[in-house]
Amino acid sequence: MITQKNYAAIDIGSNAVRLLVMTITEQAGKETDFRKTSLVRVPIRLGEDVFLREYISEKNIDRMVDTMQAFGLLMKAHGIERYKACATSAMREAKNGKDVAKLVKKKSGVEIEIIDGTHEAAIIAATDLHELVQNDHNYLYVDVGGGSTEYTVYSNGNTIASKSFKVGTVRLLNDLVEHKTWETMEQWVKENTAGYKEICLIGSGGNINNIFKTSGKKEGKPLSLSYIKKYYELLNSYSYEERITELKLKNDRADVIIPASRIYLSAMKWAKAHKVYVPKIGLADGIIKSLYNEDKKKD
Repeated sequence: MITQKNYAAIDIGSNAVRLLVMTITEQAGKETDFRKTSLVRVPIRLGEDVFLREYISEKNIDRMVDTMQAFGLLMKAHGIERYKACATSAMREAKNGKDVAKLVKKKSGVEIEIIDGTHEAAIIAATDLHELVQNDHNYLYVDVGGGSTEYTVYSNGNTIASKSFKVGTVRLLNDLVEHKTWETMEQWVKENTAGYKEICLIGSGGNINNIFKTSGKKEGKPLSLSYIKKYYELLNSYSYEERITELKLKNDRADVIIPASRIYLSAMKWAKAHKVYVPKIGLADGIIKSLYNEDKKKD
């Protein structure tokens, strides 16, 4: 007997808002199948409001309400049984973040949970990340967002250390990261990866996914440090407009991809890693897996 359920996750980031729909298929004697049915991304870029002015602007509040109303209709059309909407750095730091969440709930029916960096890392850990983390290898997981970067060190299949830093692509674009903060992040990575041989990076986020796609590598194969370095140099050799026309990047990706590449490249150098794996996982995937695991515990 086969049973199918549709779950959804809404990831409200500092650069964009995403709706992920997954169809979960269960069949006796077989592993549960999680299949992405739909992914919608809206580049609202809340971080530019919050990190510069501490408030979400009226314009972006309206866009948030419109987007959540649209997401609500899409979830209804997909027959979603369970969903969760999580907001990260920008909504968390906005002085009107909670008020915006209440307004969104009132006008769209979508309830938003504002989470911290630790909770975000824990949700992502609920994904298929464990399938990539081999027991006899060492890894530094790096998730780069618009407002923050999350790090987790894995060794022998165990979580050794985890830390969130207020260093993200939108912050860097607007020159809102102090040199001391960058140095603190560097020191943390070096201290927590020291003594481990042959550390590999696991990269997460829209920018590293885009870089991986352009590489032409087969899924599951890593990118090398030299490739990331060359691509970073290529990006910097083009103007913003040329990145859109020549490299075919979206306008809201053509600027943030440079600071994102800088973070990944720096993390590789600090950890003395020579390759990075790029699994197709993120916060939205983790939200759905968490919802599914909660339901299974109730059964």
